[in-house]
Amino acid sequence: MLGFLIGEALRDLRRAGRVAISAILLITLSLAALGGFWLVSSNIGQATDHWRDRVRIIVFLKREAASGETATLVDRVTAMPGVSAVRYVGKAEALGTLKQVLGKDASVADQLSVNPLPASLEVTPTAEGATPDGARGLIERLAALPEADEIAGGSQWIERLAQGRGLLNAIGVGVGAVLGLAAILTVTTATTLVLHARRQETEIMRLVGAPELMVRLPLLLQGMMQGLLGAMLAIWVLIGSYTLIAPRLEPLIHQTLGLERLSFLRPENVAALMLAGTVLGGLGGWLARGRREP
Repeated sequence: MLGFLIGEALRDLRRAGRVAISAILLITLSLAALGGFWLVSSNIGQATDHWRDRVRIIVFLKREAASGETATLVDRVTAMPGVSAVRYVGKAEALGTLKQVLGKDASVADQLSVNPLPASLEVTPTAEGATPDGARGLIERLAALPEADEIAGGSQWIERLAQGRGLLNAIGVGVGAVLGLAAILTVTTATTLVLHARRQETEIMRLVGAPELMVRLPLLLQGMMQGLLGAMLAIWVLIGSYTLIAPRLEPLIHQTLGLERLSFLRPENVAALMLAGTVLGGLGGWLARGRREP
């Protein structure tokens, strides 16, 4: 029985001709667009996680702490909610870091009569403390310290990156939805043409008592085949695009976002695209309605 149904679906697919090909191409476009935005979004998510782990909040102190006060101050800040670790940076260490940054021009710092750099605390926030709300609360608590003079750093730009990822997701879903709707309509049109071509066969099946499900099941399978084929083509389009573009973009991505290499879609994402294509095609096939003979 299954072989008969699949055979009928393949025959119906051939009958649909160019309209079926158009439906497959539309499904390919919709899923390739969705998968492309999905791929970009996943890599931006990796970059966001990468840099969120490196967020530091710098608390510049009014004066350098005495040797006996340093440990007490560090312990007090470490006990604050949202703080993962704290490192005290003395004036001498800050000047040494400046010299390293200046490189061959480090002699400029040696000409200073006094060290103008303040001592500071380098605060590493927890994952919760690196979120927008968590960072704001942590900065307020740090600014309330009697020893604090100024606060620098935060996670605002990382959150902008995360917001950009959310925008990409929304655009991808929107574009995929529009193209997906067009694909469903095209599959429906192709299946309706098949129904018209085999209207005499379907009426005979109904007259001899065949259940409606048996009449429509080949049409459903036809649509699912179109959707699955379109999804497979979309995945190959994504693989080809990734293979061609990723090696050329990775040096720039490494310099700007810190990622060593761009990653492709996960296996569960690929499976989701194939399932989405099958569902799109099946829905289009099921929605088709043919005209019954009087």
